[in-house]
Amino acid sequence: MSSADLERGGGAKARRTNNNYYVDNSGQEWTSWLIPLFVAANVAVFVVAMYINDCPKNHRGSEGACMARFLGRFSFQPLKENPLFGPSSSTLDKLGALEWYKVVYQHQGWRLLSCIWLHAGVIHLVANMLSLVFIGIRLEQQFGFMRVGMLYLLSGFGGSILSSLFIQNNISVGASGALFGLLGAMLSELITNWTVYSKKAAALFTLIFIIAINLAVGILPHVDNFAHIGGFLTGFLLGFVFLPQPQFGWAENQYLPANSSVRSKYKPYQYVLGVLSLVLLIVGFTVGLVMLFKGENGNNHCSWCHYLSCVPTSQWNCGNR
Repeated sequence: MSSADLERGGGAKARRTNNNYYVDNSGQEWTSWLIPLFVAANVAVFVVAMYINDCPKNHRGSEGACMARFLGRFSFQPLKENPLFGPSSSTLDKLGALEWYKVVYQHQGWRLLSCIWLHAGVIHLVANMLSLVFIGIRLEQQFGFMRVGMLYLLSGFGGSILSSLFIQNNISVGASGALFGLLGAMLSELITNWTVYSKKAAALFTLIFIIAINLAVGILPHVDNFAHIGGFLTGFLLGFVFLPQPQFGWAENQYLPANSSVRSKYKPYQYVLGVLSLVLLIVGFTVGLVMLFKGENGNNHCSWCHYLSCVPTSQWNCGNR
């Protein structure tokens, strides 16, 4: 998002308003270190995956020769097997890819989180890490590492739950659910902190357009849009809980009449949105996890939902999702 749309007023000090309250535009800015650490961790995990994959030694299929064989054991699987320039699906599965059967029947619930650190290939990794840098660093500078870190992990977890409920015949990897959670949090942050922004409508429509385009890409085959949707909804609700900002600072006592009281830093609607969102999150996570570990298939409860992740056309089919 452009700084012109989402800027909070720079380093201006609090100023007096007509009703003796002060608008707080100073805003502390943190140094971003967690997002770069997340990027480094994702890259490191990919390097480890390629080392373990060791295509020249382990590939015995009929899809062709390993790609970029000059990389030795770091060479990629044949393009027919993995067009994203990465390891085999068996390597990803070994390292913790999201697989419904193993989560439910082999009690490997840790895969709901481990999968967000794995990527299918170089293209997948680069696209996600660029998005994480552009979205995450700005959020961390504005809100700090604790809140953004919780947003990232919980959104990835929420995306994994929804993905497991609807995609049960394929493995899934990637940080996309967590990234969509950050996008969702940006949207709810804009809503809950509406009064501190200039050019509100332009910022809202721009953000909605970006989110819509990214979700639309998810209807292509081999893209786990359920992880995107689950992560987005989780991040959107968490934004109301983690990211509300004071609309007014404390007024100086000498400017207040003797019989007046100081208004709260937060507006009532921010509290209402935060509480409702927290309740919805708890209910959603509880219902989702209960359905998942009971072995439920979400498609049995929603006959059209599979179209949210893949729309078949004359150019491709969606396979058995």
